Amino acid sequence: MELKLGKSIVQTLWMAWEKVFALGSHFRGAGTSHFGICSVMLKKHRGQAIICEDSTVIHDGEWVGELHLDNGSILKLIKSQGSDRAALRTARLLRQSMRQIHEAFESQSEFKQVKALLGITLLHRGLTHGLGFEQQALQPGIFRRMTTVYLRLLLSALHPEGMNRISQRTEKLVPMLLIHSRSSLKNRFSPGEKLPG
Repeated sequence: MELKLGKSIVQTLWMAWEKVFALGSHFRGAGTSHFGICSVMLKKHRGQAIICEDSTVIHDGEWVGELHLDNGSILKLIKSQGSDRAALRTARLLRQSMRQIHEAFESQSEFKQVKALLGITLLHRGLTHGLGFEQQALQPGIFRRMTTVYLRLLLSALHPEGMNRISQRTEKLVPMLLIHSRSSLKNRFSPGEKLPG
């Protein structure tokens, strides 16, 4: 009982922190749009150029869409359905969101200048299966270290097994950059395209 209460408190505090962080994020980008279980913040890429598999190059200063999952919704799914069923449900919702994002890229003026969709996650093996994301390792440095700590803390807060989950799979819980260039997003999610898996 005490463990469950403690877990609930940690989750509540984490969600409160994420709301504060989201408010602060408005100063980093040019606006955020919501697509089901995802949101996309428009911002300028900063740092080294990113070379995609289809030869798209994202240069410093070019516009990208930063992809974020709604962790509050995922937490509700975990609490109501358990972690395994929640993972399956989240994957389905993510596919729906990706189709909506593709439609926005094609039809909404604010997305016309966006070069690619980018996201960072620890769950690149299971959650993104069948969505066609290109995966690249983050460049070594302080950003990678901070991202690793942040995402591992997030997973421990959301997952029912908490830190046990982290300690059992530490070597696999490495953050990866997920990329969909404009053309790869179109190829994967255009109407009539069948999603594998």
